[in-house]
Amino acid sequence: MEPFAPYSHAIVSMAGFALFGLLINPLTAVAKMRKGHAAGGTPVEDYADPVYRFNRAYLNITETMGFFLATTVAAILAGVDPAWVNWLASIFLVSRLLVAVVHIAGIPPQNFGPRTFLFVVGWLCCVINGVLAIGTVF
Repeated sequence: MEPFAPYSHAIVSMAGFALFGLLINPLTAVAKMRKGHAAGGTPVEDYADPVYRFNRAYLNITETMGFFLATTVAAILAGVDPAWVNWLASIFLVSRLLVAVVHIAGIPPQNFGPRTFLFVVGWLCCVINGVLAIGTVF
């Protein structure tokens, strides 16, 4: 485990994001069932509906989880400077938690507002980690 110690923030960010997804999963199902939806069903697209927003927050987590994990693990295994990997993973985690808050709270505007800005921040963290991993290997 010692070779991975310098990447402790990135490892905690990956585990924390996965745990957040695991927490939101049943909460989303319960919210949908209380409203009469099937647990795996999708509510009607309506940002005025808190259940739809909660479902979108969960789906957003699942949509970005793989990219985050893949680019962060690749950066760690490639031996990218731990400071970069840790910062990028930590910033990603914070940005994605805030995206969930913005989704659930229904903070407007839906497009090109705080949600879009925070999404792009997290997206850039993944892109940079991926590019650094490739650059380090080659």
